[in-house]
Amino acid sequence: MSRDARWQALLELLVERGRLEVEDAAAELEVSAATIRRDFDQLAEQQMLVRTRGGAVVHGVSYELPLRYKTARRASEKQRIAKAVADLVAPGEVVGLTGGTTTTEVARALAVRGDLASGSPALTVVTNALNIANELAVRPQFKIVVTGGVARAQSYELVGPLADGVLGQITLDVAVLGVVAFDVTHGAAAHDEAEAAINRLLCERAERVVAAADSSKLGQRAFARICAAESVDTLVTDTGVGQDAVRRFEEAGVRVVAV
Repeated sequence: MSRDARWQALLELLVERGRLEVEDAAAELEVSAATIRRDFDQLAEQQMLVRTRGGAVVHGVSYELPLRYKTARRASEKQRIAKAVADLVAPGEVVGLTGGTTTTEVARALAVRGDLASGSPALTVVTNALNIANELAVRPQFKIVVTGGVARAQSYELVGPLADGVLGQITLDVAVLGVVAFDVTHGAAAHDEAEAAINRLLCERAERVVAAADSSKLGQRAFARICAAESVDTLVTDTGVGQDAVRRFEEAGVRVVAV
């Protein structure tokens, strides 16, 4: 296992559990305790964790793992979700993409669609996510519109009043919403309030809203609300979603697609 892959795995385990002991992490990743100690020390220097005697803890109760450290955990589910979301987009439409690992996969799925290989433009993509804009900018058939704003290091998303100014002057056919939590009662949510505000505006400017979320995010709550469940037209998730959850979302007027 490479150092980067090991760091990703360690940080995800830490976010899940809140605390990791050196010996436990070494056994889980099948490396030496000395390697884990060195990894913890180096990650602490980057302020990614807090070093403790014999292990490490996260910085606080609510902790957002930076996008660059999110691994391909649940990758197959996210790729299936992304393809299903991409299939909901028609050629020539204006699509808004928020940031996140699943929406990044949606961008990749759109990029390889054969019927979007040409056109003027084949698709217009509006995004506040720098990494998504970077990936799609090499596609000459796509018109890429990037909002202004201040970049968040955790998610590569642009936030703030400069982004508000751009989004207030455009309309979208569909907004694809990446979330950290989606619950019938509490709605769709993000970790950061500024990020949630931009995502909310994207939804308000769209004719229809599609939430792309794997089943682990359903029934969960997060700090900053993006929109009510009723504001989402379609939820695309994986087959791990329970039938009770599907029923509750459908009763709220959300079409559920499980792939």
